[in-house]
Amino acid sequence: MMGMGLEFIWRSLRTTGLVLLVWFAFASYYFGWVPAVSAFVGGVWGMLNLMFITQLVRVALRPEGADVRRTIGFALIKFPLLYGAGAALLLTAVFDPLWLVGGSTAPLVILVLKAAGRLVSESLTSEAKAVA
Repeated sequence: MMGMGLEFIWRSLRTTGLVLLVWFAFASYYFGWVPAVSAFVGGVWGMLNLMFITQLVRVALRPEGADVRRTIGFALIKFPLLYGAGAALLLTAVFDPLWLVGGSTAPLVILVLKAAGRLVSESLTSEAKAVA
């Protein structure tokens, strides 16, 4: 399978943003404002979480050794601030917790679907080459 590096993650994040915008338009009409905003905010939180995980792994697992200062910086932003914000979102009466959690899984669902699509596409391409 072709490499799925950082560009794959960034493309998946852009796709997630687009899907969240389209979702918001339809969900606000069919489910109401609170579920639509809750899922959208949860999705944005999930995107930020994936961005911070990506950056944390990049600075912590480098061939030349970890950049300790940046690793600690990303860890201090990601864990207390991002997770604290997530807890605050879940505890406020403004957002529906179920829709928040559902929205936060959007980046992971997009990643899995894009990877599966790429796998199927490469499999079909290799089968077509084998037949030809």
